[in-house]
Amino acid sequence: MTEDRKTPAIFQRHDHVSRLGAGLYKCVILAVFCLLSSVLCPLAAAEGISVNKAEVRLGEDGYQLSASYGINLPVVTQQALSRGIPLYFVGEFSLMRSRWYWLDEEIFQGEQTVKLSYNVLTRQYRISRGALFQNFASYEDALNILARQSSATIPADTMKKEGSYIAAVRLRLDTAQLPKLLQVNALAGKDWALGSDWYRWVIRPSEINARVEGKAE
Repeated sequence: MTEDRKTPAIFQRHDHVSRLGAGLYKCVILAVFCLLSSVLCPLAAAEGISVNKAEVRLGEDGYQLSASYGINLPVVTQQALSRGIPLYFVGEFSLMRSRWYWLDEEIFQGEQTVKLSYNVLTRQYRISRGALFQNFASYEDALNILARQSSATIPADTMKKEGSYIAAVRLRLDTAQLPKLLQVNALAGKDWALGSDWYRWVIRPSEINARVEGKAE
């Protein structure tokens, strides 16, 4: 007669609990890994242009709108740049006067075109604004400069001190200045449709003047 040996129930329960514990441990490890990935690399897959910060400054000659952007070019765009194809970015600036009785009035509108290029022979990147240019040894350094945009000076008497105004900024890739073949691809591909949304905020000259005078004291 063979003896029917069975594992005691208490050991069966312990074995079941250990398997549940191992599964729970794996889930916790996976959750922690995903959390760390999202914290350490939040923009790893975020391609495009976004506004990080925007402000208005008051100088001796007047006001100036400025903004800093987060720029993450798609691989296709980076490859075109590395092959010597220049990329033109347009920074746009707008200033509106709020009117409760009618539509807002645009009192300032400006654009600034910045050219980002790469020299295959010297292996240097270049940022050009009109006749002015600056060379960079790395792609990251060039991008950091491109990310900072400022408008032309707005005369101080353009805005009344007691008024309220709406400033707006954005940055976009100008696909119209790409080579003709790439313009066709740009119309059909999202990799070339690069541009931030308009970022708007309210500014009050009286508050800006008060801050400047406070710092001067």
